[in-house]
Amino acid sequence: MSLKDTYAVQLAVDEACTNVIEHAYGGECDKSIELYCEVTPEALIIRLHDHGEPFNPLDVPQPNFEAPIEERDNGGLGLYLMRQLMDEIHFSFVPGEAISDNTLTMIKKRKA
Repeated sequence: MSLKDTYAVQLAVDEACTNVIEHAYGGECDKSIELYCEVTPEALIIRLHDHGEPFNPLDVPQPNFEAPIEERDNGGLGLYLMRQLMDEIHFSFVPGEAISDNTLTMIKKRKA
């Protein structure tokens, strides 16, 4: 994996963890995020698992890069960045009574 790919994975994981803390855990950083990494001949697979609010990526609007900077929302680029940096991302959640089991899977394929 190149240095560029390594940086992309680091940034995507950082964005994902920040989103979990801010959105799934409401800014509380004393809760756990489980991180699993798997290296295969084809790819690096990263799974982040949390027990916070459920997340539906379809509810997140695409950033409007055409809007003047002063009209744009602060933040809101994490999901966009993850999609740009990784080859695949998948979300799943199992709703519970007060919290959910959320899993984000991100895949970075090895270059030939």
